[in-house]
Order: sequence, then structure tokens, then C-alpha cells
Amino acid sequence: MPNSKVRMTVLKLIMIIMLAAIAYKLFDLQIINGETYLEVANDRLVTNITQKAPRGEILDRYGEPLVTNQVSYNVVLQRAGMNDAELNNVIYRLVAVLYSENCEYNDTLPISFSPYTYNFTDENGDGSTEDEKNAWFENNKYKDDKITADMSADAVIEAYKEIYGVSDEFDIDSQRRIVGIRYEAQLRGFSSVSPFVAADNVTVNAVAKLKEIQLRGISITNDYIRSYAQPGLATHILGRTGRINAEEYAELSQSGYGMNDMIGKQGIEKSEEKYLRGTDGTAGSMKRVNGKEITLVENVAPVSGNNVILTVDSKLQRVVEESLGKNINNIRASSTGEKTGEDCVSGAAVVLDVKSSDVLAMVSYPSYDMSRFNEDYDSLISNDAKPMWNRAVSGLYSPGSTFKPLTAIAALQSGKLGLNEIIHDDGIYTVYADYQPACWIWTDSHGTQTHGDQNVSAAIENSCNYFFYEVGRRMGIKTIDEYATRFGLGDYTGIELDEEAKGAVASPDYKKSIIKNVTSRDWYDGDTLQAAIGQSYSLFTPVQLASYAATIANGGTRYKVHLVKSIRSSMDGTLVKETQPEVLEQVDIEPQNMTAVKNGMKRVVDEGSAASVFTNYAIAIGGKTGTAQVGDGSNNAVFIAYAPFDDPKIAVAVVLEHGVRGVNAAQVAKEIFDYYFNLNEAVPSPSPQAAPAEENALMR
Repeated sequence: MPNSKVRMTVLKLIMIIMLAAIAYKLFDLQIINGETYLEVANDRLVTNITQKAPRGEILDRYGEPLVTNQVSYNVVLQRAGMNDAELNNVIYRLVAVLYSENCEYNDTLPISFSPYTYNFTDENGDGSTEDEKNAWFENNKYKDDKITADMSADAVIEAYKEIYGVSDEFDIDSQRRIVGIRYEAQLRGFSSVSPFVAADNVTVNAVAKLKEIQLRGISITNDYIRSYAQPGLATHILGRTGRINAEEYAELSQSGYGMNDMIGKQGIEKSEEKYLRGTDGTAGSMKRVNGKEITLVENVAPVSGNNVILTVDSKLQRVVEESLGKNINNIRASSTGEKTGEDCVSGAAVVLDVKSSDVLAMVSYPSYDMSRFNEDYDSLISNDAKPMWNRAVSGLYSPGSTFKPLTAIAALQSGKLGLNEIIHDDGIYTVYADYQPACWIWTDSHGTQTHGDQNVSAAIENSCNYFFYEVGRRMGIKTIDEYATRFGLGDYTGIELDEEAKGAVASPDYKKSIIKNVTSRDWYDGDTLQAAIGQSYSLFTPVQLASYAATIANGGTRYKVHLVKSIRSSMDGTLVKETQPEVLEQVDIEPQNMTAVKNGMKRVVDEGSAASVFTNYAIAIGGKTGTAQVGDGSNNAVFIAYAPFDDPKIAVAVVLEHGVRGVNAAQVAKEIFDYYFNLNEAVPSPSPQAAPAEENALMR
């Protein structure tokens, strides 16, 4: 028995020792040297190397390429079992090669090179970067630990040097470069199993040098970058692509996006992302401990994205871009002093098919060349004219007298104005004791002239404020708002651009929403009078104005505005999706009422404020000029039109910021009609600056 007890005791001790040894080994594997063993294990695992798929191309309505693809080379960084010191040294040597070949690397750390300062961008346009700075600290991985919101830029750099183990043996600029790349890699989920694209679109020479020195963890992959067949054309329509950010990744990761992927950021590139994006392929590779790769046989080939065919006519687009730029420059060059156009530097124009609201051309000026976006970014972001802002869909403008045809339609249809009714212009509108606005002609003639008797067609031709004050008073703001809404003003047009602004129709509720002073919240009778002539609080985008003009032109059918004609497979051209005309509103307008309004718009071009531009013009046109006060600076110039008058094909809206008078915007429309209807041999019109002095009148 004693011997049995001894044997049992010995066995128990052996088991305890063995269990202790196993526990220690597990502790060593998982806790003490877990990262090291994980790196070694991962070096023996099969890794899928992504084979990037090219995005679909973007073409105009006739198949002319606008955006295509070009093969490029990316530098990919893999952890490859390196500790911080080894990784930092690899990055140091990598950057040396990139700098020698003028190649950029990915680094969004918002701190400059020494002397260190924060360089956040005012992304929301509020004139300050404090909110962007606060958001960065709030979302920082090391907030309230190693990095806090009260730290200086120098202190943040020092904190990151400690986090990433960046040695002071590197020169100060190299320290900042290493920190920047490590920061960007961390943002993009860099780990032993997730590589990081350190540099995009590097040169062939850089590739050759990197292959020659064979840095550990550095590999070169093929990718595709966007190539612009007509650089600078339709930039605001096409938009841009960029590296996915953390917020986008959080939203799209379940759809197969990776932290290094490129996605559409603006324009058609963004709105049609799901069609343009291809399906990436994979190539399996097994890494030996020494870092060599063995490519496996089973690969999955990438599939290209679909092609997007736009409604845009690229040749017409170029004509509009050139016309808008030329006329803006002419107005500024011919300025004779304050408020005569010296501040005219920007504008927008939109051309729609009146029977479908397909966008045939859409221009925001000034623009920029997307192929030079990275090189020009600093100058673009600091340019006061905001060339990256798409004024055609995001700019909000008072319509001025271009609103008067709508007021006329509303008055006729609501029965507040008779078709043949005459209203006499007395110069000063004296219905209200406390608000008595004058007609523009009374003001300009210093009280010596009025428009006299006016029917609706004559009132539109002469842009008679007195007439529209009276019909506006009769209707009230509710009826005006109802018709403005039915014509799509102050609402989204449906265009395939995420940056479209909604705008606003003047109303008591809208006034309350923008005026904080309690004593000024009431809606006054004078507000209604001003709304009736296109002033007050109404703010519309150029694309809304073009849609409004198209709805008048086709007799009351408002279509959803489209930029995308169809989606087709890039592999075999099969149709994936086709856009059909979509009616959003059918505004019932009595034919005789529509005829009276259209005749007034024809008289604007034939005899009224736009006649100097369209003298002896080859085709009949309906149009309306508008001149809108904007506070400081020259007035805005607005013009809407459609042609031909009897069988409208296209509608046009032009807005020139600080363009002085509506007739100047009409000159751009004329050049659009010249090209579209092949009228370039027509009798040339005089310069818009040669218009009679009375054309300066407000609201013309």
C-alpha cells in the first residue's frame, strides 16, 4: 500500500508539472510572444492578392468617351513579420525612392512638416476649421490616452513617434513622413493580414528602382486610374473618384469594399457607383518564411464595371462652356465702374430636351481639370470663385423677372386675371398705405414714364412690375406658392447628382425658418408683392429654372431631369438599364392662357429686353430676362428661353453672378441656339453691352 500511495503521488506531481508546462507554453504563445508567432504563422498562410477591376467608362449620348481607364502601378506595404523599427526603416527607404521620382504617397495626417502646424480643411464651408479639428480629435484612436484635444501639433507628432516607435535617428522631415504613412496605414486597417496601398499611380522608373532594391514587405500591383478623353470638359457632371474613407468604409464594407478601394466621390462617379464599380478578382499566393511567394493555380479574374452613357452632347457641352466663360470675361472687361460687372466671375447654364428633360449640356463656371485635381487642389480650395462648386445644381439664385411668366399662369388659371383684362400702370403701386413700390420704368424715368395699359402678354414683354404687383395681391402668396411648386421650383429635379440643392419658394413658413428676430417673422403684404415679381425669399437652382422653362415650352408637363441615358455592359454592350422620360407633374393650363403667356415671352425676344441680342434672328424664340438684386455688388443676370417657338426642342437657363442685366445672360443662350440649330451663319447680334440704357433697369 505504501508503495501504491507513493506511485500515485509521483503520478500526480508529473501531471501537475505537465499541465503547468502546457499552460506556460500557451501563455507564451498567446500572451508573451503572440504577435511574433502570429506573424510567423501568417507568413505560411495563403494570402489573397486582390486583382483590381477597371471601373466602367462614362460616355456622352453619342458614345464619345469622356472617362476611361489607364493602367497604373501601386506600391503595397505588407507587415511581413517586421517590428516597428524594421517597418519604419522600410518606409524610410521607400519614401526616398518615391521622392527621387516625384511620386506622391498616401498621407492624410492633418499636420504640416516642421515647424508643425495643424492644416485642417474647411469642409463644410463655414469659414472655420475648428469643427473639423474637434471632430478629428474626437474620432482619434488614441484620444484621452496618448493624444488629447489640448495638444499642440508638435506634441501630437511626438505622441505618434512614440506610438509607432519612430527613432530620432531619422532626420526631422523623414520622421514626419514615416509618421504620416504609419498614420494612414492605421486608418486603413493595416495589419499582418491586411496590406496597405502606400502610393498610387507611381512611375515606371519608381517601380524599377523598388524592384531593384527589393524592400521587405513592398510589392507592386497593377491598378487602374481614371483617364479623361477631353480634360476639363463636363468636370462637374463627371465628378471624381478617391480613396474610401472610414465613414464610407463603415457603410460599404458589407458590400465587399475594402479599406484601400477607390470609390466615386462626386458627380456621376458617385451617383452611379454601383454600376461603374467592377468586381475585383483574386490571385492566391503562399508566403514562405523567407518571404518568397508561390502563386497558386486557382485565380479569379476581375470583371469590369458597366459603362454609363450620359444624356449630354459633349460637343454642345463644349460650346456652352466656352460661351459662358467668354461672356463672363467680356462683361468684366467692359465694366465701367462700381456695379457694372467688374465682379462678374462666375455663372451657370443648363440645356434640357423639352420633351424628356434630358440634360443636353450643364455648365458651372469657373471649372477645373479633373486630370490635374491633385496638383491643383491647394489653389482650387483657396480660389474665392469656388471652381469646385457645381453652381448648376447647388447654386441658389433669385429668379428676378424670369418668375413673371409663372405668376401670369397662376393668375390666369386661378381666375384672378382675365385673359384680355387690362391693368393700367400708374407708376407707383398705392394699394397699401405703408408699402408703395414703384414700377421699374417709373423709377428709371424719375417719375415721367409708365407702361400704361397692359394685358398679360404686354406685361411679360415689358416686365411691368406694377401689373404683377396687382395680380400678386389678388392671388395671395398661397396660390403663387402652389403654382411654383407644381412647376418644380424650390424642389429637387431628380437629377442624378447628390449635391443638388432644393432651393426655396418664398412663403410665410420659409421666412420664419430663416429669420430669427421674432418681430420680423410676420408675412407682410409687401412680401407677396415682391414674391410675385421674383424677388423676396425665392431661391432656385439653374437646373430648376431650366426645368421650369421646359415645362412652359411643352405646355405644362414637368419631367424628372436626367443625366443618365443608359447603363450598358462593358463586356458585350448589352443593356443593363435605360432611363425613360418620367412625368413628375402635369400642370393643367388652358390653351388660351398658355398662348397668351408664350406670346409675351416671344415679344420679350422680338421687341423687349432681349431684342438687342436676337435682332433678325433666324428662328422664333420664347424667353424672359431677369435682373435680380443681390445686396453688395452688381446685379445677377438671369435668362430662360426655349426654341423653336412653335415646336420647342430645347429649353435653356443661364445665370451670371453679378452679370448686371438679364440681356447679358441672353447672349449665352443665343450662342447655344446658334450651335444647336446650326445658325452660325445668321446675322450677328450686337454686343450685349451695347444694349440701351434702360436695360439696366431692375427686374428686366
